[in-house]
Amino acid sequence: MLLMNRKVIHIDMDAFYASIEQRDNPDLRGKPVAVGYGEKRGVVAAASYEARKYGVHSAMASVTALRKCPHIIFVMPRFDVYRSISNQIMQIFLEYTDKVEPLSLDEAFLDVTVNYRGLRSATMIAKEIKQKIFNRTRLTASAGVSYNKFLAKIASDYNKPDGLFVIEPDKAEDFIEKLPIGKFFGVGRVTAARMVELGINTGYDLKQWSEVDLVREFGKAGIGYYHFARGIDDREVESERVRKSLGAEETFLEDLNEIVDMLAALDGIAREVFRRAEKRKFLARTLTLKIKYADFTIITRSRTVNYYIKTYRELFELGKELLLQVDDLEEKKIRLMGLTLKNADVDSTHLPVDGFQLSLDFKD
Repeated sequence: MLLMNRKVIHIDMDAFYASIEQRDNPDLRGKPVAVGYGEKRGVVAAASYEARKYGVHSAMASVTALRKCPHIIFVMPRFDVYRSISNQIMQIFLEYTDKVEPLSLDEAFLDVTVNYRGLRSATMIAKEIKQKIFNRTRLTASAGVSYNKFLAKIASDYNKPDGLFVIEPDKAEDFIEKLPIGKFFGVGRVTAARMVELGINTGYDLKQWSEVDLVREFGKAGIGYYHFARGIDDREVESERVRKSLGAEETFLEDLNEIVDMLAALDGIAREVFRRAEKRKFLARTLTLKIKYADFTIITRSRTVNYYIKTYRELFELGKELLLQVDDLEEKKIRLMGLTLKNADVDSTHLPVDGFQLSLDFKD
């Protein structure tokens, strides 16, 4: 039996990039704002809550966003500003614990089981952090509090924006059973659709499946789904998180349909990936090529080699090999291309295999 007595907080900034732009430009407040390039080949990097009401969201093509919300205002991103504010927020986290695991510029996990303030209440810590973030940046954040990362992540999204939601141990089972399957962390749109086809609509439905059957249906991810349905997640908050992948991609101003142009584009992307890998001393043995065609169909090709990819030439030649393996390459136009290095030595699955007993004080 595992004793689950951790106190985990997930902090997620509310529409981070867009909120910064609205904070810094009063004319944008209360209006639908998209951070990104608003022309034909643009993509939305972030959308304000006013824009989200029209169905606009991050990673959406700018032309689609304009179709959904013709009066949307596009603002070019200022990543240096976003990184600076992210660092401010990180310093707030570190006032409470050194067990902080950033997931991106705008979200992080904190393990506050033991904290610098000696506070017993994780909920109180979350409230203090939210208030400090607002006082120092004039931005709002949402917080989720629970006994593991899986539930804390779900909780932070429950009352957005400016929300705080707590999933206590004695209420977790009921909460998970009623949770729509699309809300499960790690269940994407395609997987959710497949689960619905199989009659899995809620956490309760998922819980009826054996681990063997889930693995047969969903592969290795089925192990995680089996445990998440039972509220089990023993992943630590990793302050020194191992980077598992690194890459770059480019959306082209004009669709590519000539091999020579594709190879030229691949060369530029490979050089950028190599630059990033060299800067971070990132070693990997797996390379993945991503292609998005003009009709928005996406394909990927991967290869794992028995050596670390250490030079630009190795990276480019492997990418070229993957590109030339793509069927009908000259018959379709390419809108986007990307390369990603993956660290094949890192196993991201770390889930328990036993039952558990809960004992945790969140509020007192």
